[in-house]
Amino acid sequence: MLQMRPCCECCAAELRPDSEDARICSFECTFCMACVEHVLGGTCPNCGGELLPRPRRPIEKLEKFPPSTERVVKEGGCGTAIHVVEVPT
Repeated sequence: MLQMRPCCECCAAELRPDSEDARICSFECTFCMACVEHVLGGTCPNCGGELLPRPRRPIEKLEKFPPSTERVVKEGGCGTAIHVVEVPT
């Protein structure tokens, strides 16, 4: 069963089970969309695999099949994560 880790391994951003920003590789390494796009170039730094959107578990299944609480964060991060925020002009 998919672990659904709670944070980005690069910047430690919270990634709730219903997050549309979570990305994973085939080994379930977990990253946020901002780090994948702006730091990692779509490639997992651990295995070299592609990073794709993580499936979301239906809410009614979360109680019986809870997401992982294990926080995996790379020491020193994955470089400088740039979280792009659009500011209205």
